[in-house]
Amino acid sequence: MVTDTHALVFRHGNPSPGQDQAITHDIPKPASKCMVEFSDNVDLSDYRTLRASGIHGTLGLINIGPDVFLCVISSAVRVATVRPNETVQKILSVDFYCLNSADFDLEFHQDLDPYANSLSRPGASHYGGSTEEAITEHPCHELKRILSGGTFYYSVDFDLTNRLQDRLSEESAFDADSLETGYLWNQYMIDPLIRFRSRLGDHEKASLDSSRILTSAIRGFVLTINVSPSVYTAQSVKSNLPATLTLISRLSCRRAGTRFNSRGIDDDGNVANFVETETIFWHPSGFCFSYAQVRGSVPLFWEQATGLLPGQQKIQITRSAEATQPAFDKHFDALDVDYGTVNILNLLSESKPGEAELTARYKAHVDHSPLHSRAILGPTSASRLFEVQFDFHAETRGGGYEAASAIRKIVQDRVNDFGFFLCEDAPRRDKSSEANVGVVMQQEGVFRTNCLDCLDRTNLIQTILSQMTLELLSERRGERAMSDFWIRHSSVWADNGDALSKIYAGTGALKSSFTRHGKMSLAGAIADARKSATRLYVNNFVDKGRQNTIDMLLGRLVEQSPVHLYDPITDYVNSELKRRIHEYSAYDVIHIWAGTFNLNGKGAGVKQDLSPWLCPEKTLASQSPEIVAVGFQEIVELSPQQIMSTDPVRRQAWEDAVKRTLNDKSRTTESDEYVLLRSGQLVGAALMIFIKVSALPNVKNVEGSVKKTGMSGIAGNKGAVAIRMDYANTRLCFVTAHLAAGFANFEERNRDYRTISHGLRFQRNRSIEDHDTIIWAGDFNYRIGLGDDKVRRLTMAGDLDMLYGNDQLNLQMVAGRTFPFYSEARITFPPTYKFDNGTDNYDSSEKARIPAWCDRILRKGDNLKQLNYATAPLRFSDHRPVYANFQCTISVIDVSAKDKLSQEIYEQRRADIGDTTANAEGEDIDDEDLIGYDAIAPELPPASSDRRKWWLDNGRPVRSSVNAPGSTYALNQQRPNNPFTPTSEPDWVLRSRPVPPPPPSLKVQGAASLVNPNGRRASSLHQPSQSQATSPSPATTGPHSDHAKPLAPKSIPPVPRKPDQLMSNAGGRSSNESGRSTELRTGLSSPSVAAESRAVRMAQNEPPSLPTRDVRERSNDNSGLLDQDDGMATTIPPLQPSRRM
Repeated sequence: MVTDTHALVFRHGNPSPGQDQAITHDIPKPASKCMVEFSDNVDLSDYRTLRASGIHGTLGLINIGPDVFLCVISSAVRVATVRPNETVQKILSVDFYCLNSADFDLEFHQDLDPYANSLSRPGASHYGGSTEEAITEHPCHELKRILSGGTFYYSVDFDLTNRLQDRLSEESAFDADSLETGYLWNQYMIDPLIRFRSRLGDHEKASLDSSRILTSAIRGFVLTINVSPSVYTAQSVKSNLPATLTLISRLSCRRAGTRFNSRGIDDDGNVANFVETETIFWHPSGFCFSYAQVRGSVPLFWEQATGLLPGQQKIQITRSAEATQPAFDKHFDALDVDYGTVNILNLLSESKPGEAELTARYKAHVDHSPLHSRAILGPTSASRLFEVQFDFHAETRGGGYEAASAIRKIVQDRVNDFGFFLCEDAPRRDKSSEANVGVVMQQEGVFRTNCLDCLDRTNLIQTILSQMTLELLSERRGERAMSDFWIRHSSVWADNGDALSKIYAGTGALKSSFTRHGKMSLAGAIADARKSATRLYVNNFVDKGRQNTIDMLLGRLVEQSPVHLYDPITDYVNSELKRRIHEYSAYDVIHIWAGTFNLNGKGAGVKQDLSPWLCPEKTLASQSPEIVAVGFQEIVELSPQQIMSTDPVRRQAWEDAVKRTLNDKSRTTESDEYVLLRSGQLVGAALMIFIKVSALPNVKNVEGSVKKTGMSGIAGNKGAVAIRMDYANTRLCFVTAHLAAGFANFEERNRDYRTISHGLRFQRNRSIEDHDTIIWAGDFNYRIGLGDDKVRRLTMAGDLDMLYGNDQLNLQMVAGRTFPFYSEARITFPPTYKFDNGTDNYDSSEKARIPAWCDRILRKGDNLKQLNYATAPLRFSDHRPVYANFQCTISVIDVSAKDKLSQEIYEQRRADIGDTTANAEGEDIDDEDLIGYDAIAPELPPASSDRRKWWLDNGRPVRSSVNAPGSTYALNQQRPNNPFTPTSEPDWVLRSRPVPPPPPSLKVQGAASLVNPNGRRASSLHQPSQSQATSPSPATTGPHSDHAKPLAPKSIPPVPRKPDQLMSNAGGRSSNESGRSTELRTGLSSPSVAAESRAVRMAQNEPPSLPTRDVRERSNDNSGLLDQDDGMATTIPPLQPSRRM
């Protein structure tokens, strides 16, 4: 990417086919690296222009599979002028350029859609790409679609991520330290470049900022409308210039997503669909008004399932009040710090099912908030959190949407108290008057408005609040706004509602007709009905893909990794951090109780004493575990009605019973009480996670998921429920499952496990196996492969080893057909199925089910130690409950200490080896090779890496010379090629006659010179030209190059590192297996040298080599390397992406 003065050069480094491939073919290839250089002196003669029309900046780098792409803004339009010289551009289109492949490039100056299905790889045959395979879709197609959707904005003049009140100074437009990352949507892609920028010197950093190459983008809505002097009359200074009214909505990216995929709050206090909307009114007389308000999802842990009918979209609160309060408090603490006093405007219904439950819980959390409770603040302290309940539908049911203006009387006093931001300054063109800029007022509080989706109702109420504040401005300044001003104000707010609704729900906002015109017409009602129908389709069939694209853009998919900008110092720091992990991390031990119980659909047991199962007295650790994971199966009878519609009442009753039992035990032991962290249900299977109150601060990112396996995945009578969390820096996952029944159906049970293990997914495509600690507890239904009489006889005799030796689960795990790499403790209790209800007698019915260990607990994780494995005597079901206690080692990382240590190591290393940026010469780069290692003692060599061994000489194969016992002995050809194969053959045998000496005309050093550095014999030799011998091309010179030193005129020239038949092609370039291309230069073969080569091979009994292809040397001898400077650097054209030819 080039500007008028500088160039930002990207290079992708692949392991080149160098000399050490012969000895490292069994070692995984190192990760590909992207190298970056920022310079004002670049020779562009070897580069071709990829986009002649220029670009507007870059959004960053992203990995898509094996490829690295650079995202650039190819088209943008100005949509706002907040203040003079403060403009905002809307992104209309972006392009992605692959750094490590030319397969996705367009032809020169060919304006084609690179994402059309009919487009094959254009121009690939011209510069190393393959034309055999057509591209059906660009890897970045979905990213291009979302970024080109007209919802992303950027500015090169000011910091668009912060409101006006927080950015008074006129600093650089791109200041990484001042950007509000919560609204920076390209943070994941731009972060590698920001890190690269931080390592530059002050001069280079200033040059990079002034080049405007790096761009910070927000998502939401931005628009400016002009206000003529006749529409708004100012009393102070008369001016014929128009004023501007700007609306900026910044959508947070911290819990970004679509309508039904992103709801509620997370453990860090971030809520879904959180938007900061700022109304800015600038007048040419010199004053500027700003007013900010926010919207966001109800800050509780809740979810809503999709459905084609409105009644199917049921709201479910997924976490108890006690477990929700910490995240609730974090959210409002952050708002208090950013805005001051917070006034909640809750527009949810107080009577509609689902909304009424959210409203009640919302109010309860507000009452317990430290910002609201006078018991915490003290009787003399003022509350900093207020709540206003305004049932929007109830208020507007009779009088229409006009009745929503009743909110004015409710919030008028708070509007006056909060005020607005107002500054007065001289015209911006008069730079000398910058010191006269003054703040007249500051906004002292914020309104937080919400409905269910924070779209339609919320936008209408926020429009009223914005108008009230502007009316307050004109009143205090003695000025007047005409009716046309409010019409324009309502219009821009209607556009804002439509834009935000399209981002979150897929359609424009409902009620926008009233917001725009002040009344609801028949056409507006029909438009709302059409939008509602479109939302149902989008939410059910499109949003899952949109959510995946958003997570990819933000770098939140599990398999994603950020682009690695090569920097040997940073790589050294990372390796040192791993080695010194004990300096910034600690390990804690927690205890986990896990249990499973098949209730056989019996609800009477909810009133029985569950303490023998939940609170056993056998071990000390079982008395007070930090986490209690309770799994139930057949919590309801598996009837067709229950399978079609899950009843949560029974699950809630068992939640209360378990919580009551745990806390009764806690009070007797004077330990912390338990709260319900999260629960989940799939028809009859239910999983509940309880946690100590004292452990709540260590837990975050709690998620739940289910997977059906009944009737080939259609029905939920069989399947699994899973809940995952992060405890400090350790990832935990708990699964309860009910697998297929039937004595002989073990293969179906194996399939059920595989379906659950691979098909159950949490957010960001995270699977069960993507965790450090995994515990399965459930009714797996594996049986004992013996007859009924024999099983009962062995059970009575206590011969559990014989039973376990015929246990299906044990046999299938040993065979590797199910639960690979999982472990189960030794079973010391009799089979847990099937009993007559209320007795200890096994099944006495006509079916006479064979006793079996159906109920099992399995574990996986190196940090997990099982303490016991037992059953409890609860007899109200035909199963017996099983439980296990675990000791889990948790990793706790001190982030601040890690950052401090990282900075110290970086500064020390840079002082030792010099300032190094993310650029490198050549592509054969190994981090460990360039970092270097110091010997621990003078007499010892430095430590080795995966690619360089101290016992090998410059990458040559290991070899040793072994002399025969005498001149009459030869190596025994009958011995096996593998020296470690046992054999009775001797090493040496007598030969019948001595070997004749070589012909006197051949020289030994000539033969030796035919061996290339990696130990292979060259198939032919090339005689370089005189210019090559004296002045090798930069492309062929280097630390391992055979042309690094001048050659004697009559000596045989050295051989290239790799045979030409493997490297050359008609175009002078080579293509490896993955389609990547590297440049190649080679000389022409000399007939005399080739003849001598054939003579040497004949003397050594080698077969003649195949003739090599004659490769023409490129006419342009300029290699294009950036370090080649002849003092005549090419003038850099306007900002353009280019690729080296």
